[in-house]
Amino acid sequence: MGARLLRRWLLHPLRQGRELSKRHDIVNTLIAQGFTALRKAMKGLPDGERLLTRIALKSASPRDMVLLRQVLQHLPALREALEALPHPALREALARIPSFTRLYERLCRALVDNPPVTLRDGGVLRAGFDAELDRLNSLSHDLQGVLRDLEQRERARTGITQLKIQFNRVHGFYIEVGRSHQGPLPADYRRRQTLKNAERYINDELKAIEDQALSAQSLALARERLLFTQLLEEVGTDLPALQEAMETVAWLDCLSTLAERAVTLDYCAPVFRSEGILHIQDGRHPVVEAQLGSAFVPNDLHCSESRRMLLITGPNMGGKSTYMRQNALIVLMAHIGSWVPAREAIIGPIDQIFTRIGAADD
Repeated sequence: MGARLLRRWLLHPLRQGRELSKRHDIVNTLIAQGFTALRKAMKGLPDGERLLTRIALKSASPRDMVLLRQVLQHLPALREALEALPHPALREALARIPSFTRLYERLCRALVDNPPVTLRDGGVLRAGFDAELDRLNSLSHDLQGVLRDLEQRERARTGITQLKIQFNRVHGFYIEVGRSHQGPLPADYRRRQTLKNAERYINDELKAIEDQALSAQSLALARERLLFTQLLEEVGTDLPALQEAMETVAWLDCLSTLAERAVTLDYCAPVFRSEGILHIQDGRHPVVEAQLGSAFVPNDLHCSESRRMLLITGPNMGGKSTYMRQNALIVLMAHIGSWVPAREAIIGPIDQIFTRIGAADD
C-alpha cells in the first residue's frame, strides 16, 4: 500500500506550504519519539487496498477474505502504537482507523484458517458457523451417523427396539419393523415394501433425508456459496470505513518508512527558505550510494540569486550525470516530506525540475 502512495508522492511532489510542512513535522516526530512500534505493527500487513477493491467488485476469493482478516488483526497493535505518538495529525489518523472488532470476530467465526483458492469445492466456512450447512455436510460426509441418530430417535418414539433404518438401491431408505411386533405404528409411517418376515416403511423425516442425501453435496456447495456471498455483503457495509482506514495505513507506512530510512541512512532534515537558494553540503546520490556503500564521494552544491547557473565539465564516466541527478533527487525527496542524503540542505522555492540526460546515461 505504502509503495503505491510513495510512487504518487514522487510523481506529484509538493511545493513549500502547509501540507509539505505537515509531512516533515510528522517525520520529525517519528524520528524523535520512535517509529519502531509503528513499523512493527505494520510488518507483514497484507495489501488491504487491493483486497477491498476485489471485495467491492464482488470478485474476492476465500483467501482474499482470510487476508482481510489478517489486516484487521494488525489494527489493534497499530492503534496502540499511534496512541503513544503526540502529533495532532497522528491523532487524526488514529480516529480514521477503527478496530472493526465486530467484523474481525465475524470473519474468525466464519472462515477456516487455510481455505481453498476458490469456492468450487467448498471447505471455506468453519463447522458451527451455519447449522444448515453443517447438516448438509453431515449428510454428505457422515450419512451413516445421521441414520443411526434417526434410528435411535425412532426407537425411543415408537418403543420398537428391533426397528432398523436401512438403504437399498431399489427402494432407497426405509424403516424396517419385524413381524414379531404386533403393536400399533405411528400414523406418519407409510408402507414401502412387504417382506416375509418384516414390513418396510418411510415417513416424512426419512423421506427428506433421502432426498437431501442424494444431492447433499451440491446443496452444501450452494449453501456455502450463498453464505460466502452474504459475508461479502456484510463486509461491503463497512467498505467506506475500511477504505479510509487502508488509505491512512498507507499514509502511515510512507511516513514511518521515510523516518526509518532517515535514521538508518544518516539523512538530514532539509531547511526551507523563502529566498532563492539551493545549498547542499556533502550531498549523496541515494541509489548510487546504496550500490557503492562507503566508497561514494559526497559533493557540495551552492546556488543563490547571484549564482544561478553552473557549467559542469569533466571526462566521460567522471560523475557529471550522477552529480546532476543527485541534486535533483535531493530536492525531489525534500518536497515529498523526506529527509535527504546530505550533511546539510537549505532549499529555496522550487516548482520545477528540468532534465535532459542521454539514454546511454539513464
